[in-house]
Amino acid sequence: MKRIVKTLFFTGLSIALSIPSISQVRIPGANPLSTDMKKVIREYPHHFAGLQGTVIEENPQSVNYACNFKVSGAESATITRYSSKANDVFSWQATMLTTEDFNEAKKKFHSLFSSLNNLAVKMDYGETFYLNGRYETPTEEMKFTSVVMAFQNADRITQKMKLEISMQYEMLEWKVRVLIYEKERDDDEQGETIE
Repeated sequence: MKRIVKTLFFTGLSIALSIPSISQVRIPGANPLSTDMKKVIREYPHHFAGLQGTVIEENPQSVNYACNFKVSGAESATITRYSSKANDVFSWQATMLTTEDFNEAKKKFHSLFSSLNNLAVKMDYGETFYLNGRYETPTEEMKFTSVVMAFQNADRITQKMKLEISMQYEMLEWKVRVLIYEKERDDDEQGETIE
């Protein structure tokens, strides 16, 4: 009996070791950017702690960290901690494209919107939320365009999270970025009234 169990154990072990790690397997047809962004978004409630690398720059009110997770197609990514008296606030930002060509930047901006709009994200605690935003068409004259997305039917953990896709002209180049940050409320939204 022991011999059969040993044989089955070692056979199973050799099969398991010959199969590539599940975390490295890409599902055919899955968008690598969407998959990577889901991982980043799931880190939002944890202040991106699982993605935080070494300190890049320290300022009086903020600290910039390298992001130790490579998002598909990103040129670079950082995490920023903003310090305040009440509590620290964290944001994540990735530069997705730097180019002198407006049309190339516009195409990338649209591609990012298409990949991330209506993205279903299942959080670590089991709830699934859908990102939603309204597309803005970039124009060369404007020099800045952004789309802000939020979760539909967000809960208390995700209600302040915003994902922004921006396209901005800086120092003779167009930069397309994706940002995730916390925002208390919209500028036109009325705050709590105390009587």
